[in-house]
Amino acid sequence: MGITAHTAGSTGNLPPPRLAEDLRGIAQLLVQAVTATTDLAENVHANVLGLPARLLGAEATTRTRGIAGFAYGAVRGGASLLGGAVDGVLAPLAGRWPQGAGSARRDALLAALNGVLGDQLTTNGNPLALAASLRHAGQTLPIGEPRWASALSSPSPRLLVQVHGLCMNDRQWRRNGHDHGEQLAEALGYTAIHLHYNSGLPIARNGRTFSALLQQLLDGWPVPVERFAILGHSMGGLVTRAAMHEATLRSQPWVQRLDQVVFLGTPHHGAPLERAGHLLEQALGLSAWTAPFVRIGDLRSAGIRDLRHGSISDLPLPPRQTLPLPAGIRAYAVAGSSGSNTRIGRALRGDGLVPVASALGEHRDPRRRLAIAPTRQRVVENTGHLGLLDSQEVYLHLRRWLA
Repeated sequence: MGITAHTAGSTGNLPPPRLAEDLRGIAQLLVQAVTATTDLAENVHANVLGLPARLLGAEATTRTRGIAGFAYGAVRGGASLLGGAVDGVLAPLAGRWPQGAGSARRDALLAALNGVLGDQLTTNGNPLALAASLRHAGQTLPIGEPRWASALSSPSPRLLVQVHGLCMNDRQWRRNGHDHGEQLAEALGYTAIHLHYNSGLPIARNGRTFSALLQQLLDGWPVPVERFAILGHSMGGLVTRAAMHEATLRSQPWVQRLDQVVFLGTPHHGAPLERAGHLLEQALGLSAWTAPFVRIGDLRSAGIRDLRHGSISDLPLPPRQTLPLPAGIRAYAVAGSSGSNTRIGRALRGDGLVPVASALGEHRDPRRRLAIAPTRQRVVENTGHLGLLDSQEVYLHLRRWLA
């Protein structure tokens, strides 16, 4: 009858949920990419042009002059103007479109992007930056809001909180049709809650946020908690340790209620791949010709850098010491090994990313050991880093420990 107005709840011709925010974030990234590439090109150009002057003792410069300098500046200025125009058009529209639930593919892409650039996304206010939240059954729990517990499907006295690793999200605990948390919920009556976080932020910062969320979770849990456990995979184990350290410092009660924590492939003493990346970055900086390319290495996030030595605190620690686990908590550690016969040359084997000794919290220096009892350690052979997520052997250990 000629009526064009949208009825309540209708989306009509509106774009898909989150599209405006995603486009804003992508536009910002493109502007930053153009600017960074232009800076790199100009830096190399300036190094070449300035070679004769440097031979005479002049200082190196990262900027060109004259026509070249004007051209590089024009590219940066044009990219900034275009990005500002796109953001100005999309920003008012973003608030008019519903945010809805994202797809699994979108969540995976955002998790990976945040793992690599998450600290920069947050610093720049990019809409693609993830904010930490607790999730249940794929939905974000409105922790802190009145009656938030009504969002739980069937809360039980047994609480299991799962913490994913670098560049991952809560959906990716399911692998090849298996999810440890879902199976433990079915077999042992746990309610599985997930921490979803920006894995590119410093681990200590994520630990502080996680600690605050856990306190809110325990304070508002609708039934008395009889058992409380945390299961952390990879970086998730470090974030868990950072949260326990924060709670101990701040005397937050939740850590006193924690019964068990299980680490799956957690690099307690660091990951060799990040150390290799740091060495490459330092090597590039030794030469004036390759120094501009150090910026490429600088792109990796603070979270990735923290994996170099398994750093969980932003406070200075005594040399060669590791923050201990809180007393009274039963801690378990599982390491994967890409081969077999791991009893021979244990320190040389690992799951492809994390050495066995690092995953078990072992170290030749007693001051750096996590002191996890050998009876609570397991090495799962012929299993890679991600394979720990769907290993039936790992699940059987979890089921026995958390029963």
